[in-house]
This record gives sequence, structure tokens and C-alpha cells, in this order.
Amino acid sequence: MHKNLSAYLQMTLAMAIVGSSVVAGKLIVASFPVFLSSGMRFAISSLMLVPLMLKLEKGFVPVSKREWAILFLQALTGVFLFNIFLLYGVKFTGAVESGIITSTTPAMVGIISFLFLKERLSLTKSLGILFTVLGILMFNLIGINKTESGVFPLLGNLLIFGAVIGEALFTILRKVLPDTVSPLSAATLMSFMGFLMFLPLTVYEALSFDFSAVSLRDWLYILYFGIVVTVVAYILWFQGVAKVPASTAAVFTGVMPVSAVLLAYIVLNEPLSWAHILGGLCVLIGIGFITKQNP
Repeated sequence: MHKNLSAYLQMTLAMAIVGSSVVAGKLIVASFPVFLSSGMRFAISSLMLVPLMLKLEKGFVPVSKREWAILFLQALTGVFLFNIFLLYGVKFTGAVESGIITSTTPAMVGIISFLFLKERLSLTKSLGILFTVLGILMFNLIGINKTESGVFPLLGNLLIFGAVIGEALFTILRKVLPDTVSPLSAATLMSFMGFLMFLPLTVYEALSFDFSAVSLRDWLYILYFGIVVTVVAYILWFQGVAKVPASTAAVFTGVMPVSAVLLAYIVLNEPLSWAHILGGLCVLIGIGFITKQNP
């Protein structure tokens, strides 16, 4: 069995869940303000993760000043800014378009890890990134006008690209975080710091929000965001990415747009073309190359 198989499975499942956040986010922002929904999400995840960490790890693991700085930057880029850009982005553009734009994440992580972490790119890893980028091009063959479903697509697309940069930095920063910070501790701290960052504007929006108008289904979306997207996906991703180079993790972020596009078609009935299907296959081929690089 491939020695990194468990890491690959963890990252694949984590990114599939994160991809579902594009669809879930579009459903949530139809009923909740962005900061209120994000604050409630991280409040729920923190209420689950903090007791779990205290039980399994017997308290908080000591963290140095440098580690706190890295964790803060992770929370700022991959939690706070990522969610603001994503949730405001899906208000203005379609979920399929959002999924297409998030396809640039693997290339963004690969470029940043090559430039700043000085990671060497092997032939198979390069082929993996190449096929992932090819998948991006296939996605974009559909043409933006065929999938427009937002009120201001250009602004929405720019915001989604901002979320891509946040996700890329989130992945890279995890690679410079020492192994002494466990996946569970990292996920817990990310969630709690995210909650604190969103808290002031969450309270502001909550004061004028009519909670009685929210349906049970809308509350279930918030619970899904807080428990599955945040708790489950964060732990899986932190466990997987700690075992592989950042450029390898970059390719697995390609699962996120495939998941987003498929779910947008299934749940939101947004258009799905042959280009989406071929693009998704290219991403899977890219992952296949990466998984063969370390026998």
C-alpha cells in the first residue's frame, strides 16, 4: 500500500467537503448576512473542537510566539478572508463559475511553494500540476456567459479569486508550521481565532437580524457549515497536508472545484457541460500522477 495513501484520501475528502461549501455558502447567504453566518459557523465548530482537544490532548499544547504568528496568518488568510471573499463572491456570481475559479488553487499553491519554499518539482509532480491546469482550461472553455447566474459576475469572480489566494496561503503556511502543533490543535485554534475575528461584526449584524424568519432548512445549512465543512474538513486537511510537500497538497486542492461544480449542478440545477466533465477528469489524472511519485 502506498505509504501516503491515507494522506491522499484525507486531502481528497477534505477538499470535496470544502467544494461543497461553495454551494452551501450560496444557500446560506440567501438567508443570512455574511458576517453573522460566518460567526455562527465558527462558534459551532469551536464548541465542538475545544472540548474535543481538551479531552484527547489533555489541554492546550504550548505554542511559541513564531507558531502563534503563523497560526494567526493562517486564520486571517484561510479562515477570515477566505470566507468573506467566498460568501460575498457567491452572492454576485454563480456556483459553477465559483467552482471554475477555485480550480486555480493548485497552480497558485504550486507557484507559491516553488517561489518561497524552494520545493523542487519532479517530472510526475509537474505533470500532475500540468493536468490540473489543463482541467482549469477545460472548465473555462464553457465560456463565462453560459454559466452566469449572479447579479454582478465580474465582481463576484474577483472576490472568488481572492478566496483562492487565501486558500493557497492557508496551505503554504501549514507547511511552515512545526509538527509539534497537531492537526486537532491547529484546527481548533483556526476555528477559535476565526470566531474571534468575526465576532464584532457578527454581533453588529445579529442586533438587526430577524431570526424568527429563518427556516429549519437554513439552520441545517449553518450546522453543516459549522460541523462538516469546518470541523471534519479542517481536521482531515491538517492531517493529510502535514504528511506531504506543499506542491503535492496543491494538486489535491483541485478536488475542490470538481466537487463545487458537480454539486452546483445537482443541488442548484446550474448548467453542466462536457467541458466541466473533461476538466474534472484532467484534475483526477493530475492527482493520479502525484500519487505515483512516491512508491
